[in-house]
Amino acid sequence: MIKSDNSGFRVEISLKSEYAILALLELATHFADEQPLQIRQIASQKNIPDRYLEQLLATLRRQGLVRSHRGSKGGYVLAREPWRISVLDIIRCIEGNEPLSIAAPKKPNGNPENPAVAVVHELWHAAQLAAADVLIGCTLKDLHEKEKLRQLATTMYYI
Repeated sequence: MIKSDNSGFRVEISLKSEYAILALLELATHFADEQPLQIRQIASQKNIPDRYLEQLLATLRRQGLVRSHRGSKGGYVLAREPWRISVLDIIRCIEGNEPLSIAAPKKPNGNPENPAVAVVHELWHAAQLAAADVLIGCTLKDLHEKEKLRQLATTMYYI
C-alpha cells in the first residue's frame, strides 16, 4: 500500500506479508540442506510469534509456496527453488491477487472523461506497475544474498 506522509510517499507492507517473507527467507537460507525447519526454529530465528507463524505457513502451504513434512523430523521446506519465488508471489499469497493498491483520486463532478483525471489515473496505474515490477523482480534468492552481504558487512573481526 502506498500512503503519503510529511516526507512524500512511502510503500507499506503489512505485518502478515513481512512475517511471511521473513519465514520464507529463513527456509531459503536452509534450502540446500533439504532438511525441514520446524515452526519454533523459524519463529526464533526471525522473531515471529509461533501461533501467528503457524497460520501463515498454513496459508503458504495451501498456496503452494511451502510443503510440510510430518513426524518428529518434520517441518516446512520451500515448495520450489528460492530463485523461482518472487516477493510479489509471497505478498499475493498473503494479501490476495491485488496486493498493491494506490488510491486513485475521485473523479471531479463525476466526469470520467475529464482529460486531467485520465492522466492522473494513468500515472497511478504506472506507479502500481513499477512497484509490481520491483517486487516480481526480487526473489527469495536475491533477498538471501543481500542478507548474507549485510551480515558480512556488519560482522567485525578483532585481532
